[in-house]
Amino acid sequence: MSPLDGTSIRSRRSGGIRLDLKLIADMVDPSSRVLDIGCGDGALLDYLVHEKNVDGRGIELSMDGVHTCVSHGLSVIQGDAETDLKDYPSGAFDYVILSQTLQAMRAPRTVLNELVRIGRRAIVSFPNFGYWRIRMALLWMGRMPVTERLGYEWFETPNIHFCTIKDFTSLCDTLDISIDRSVILGRDNRPTRLASADGVANFFGEQGVFMLRRNGMGD
Repeated sequence: MSPLDGTSIRSRRSGGIRLDLKLIADMVDPSSRVLDIGCGDGALLDYLVHEKNVDGRGIELSMDGVHTCVSHGLSVIQGDAETDLKDYPSGAFDYVILSQTLQAMRAPRTVLNELVRIGRRAIVSFPNFGYWRIRMALLWMGRMPVTERLGYEWFETPNIHFCTIKDFTSLCDTLDISIDRSVILGRDNRPTRLASADGVANFFGEQGVFMLRRNGMGD
């Protein structure tokens, strides 16, 4: 993500954030308690705080990201989700958000369990490694693909646990996590009419956005 400046903040507050982030924001109720994990330069958190009046907090591994967020009035601390989430009490937030980061986690199963423990709802987005363009690149070129969503060469990528939409929904079943809502995005970040349980979504969806909760935890 690019650094925040005065122009970008005004743009984001008028609805100018990236479309997949806007879809996440639309899932969040106004005036709720939100934790944004891996919040980067604060684009989503800034939008939620100023457009939806949330009590928003963030965790970011990069000190540059933390400094950018704090310099613009956002409540963000430096931390590593893989080691620090266990210190948060259960049910501390209404929503816990993990955007485009799950595939970079060393232990995604553990992190997913922590998300639905400390939040009444968790919102997770990730690139779909089952997307047809990725399949074709592997089939015809025989090399790890580089795309807009997966923009690194294999030898320098932070992404260590690629998964498909089907992999993710299967893991949720295993962990007894309910998917309350899902949005499958096609090319150019455009929402599709595909359902996450549909095998077609696993083929044509470039990324997925999921709202989760632990089974047995209602409103």
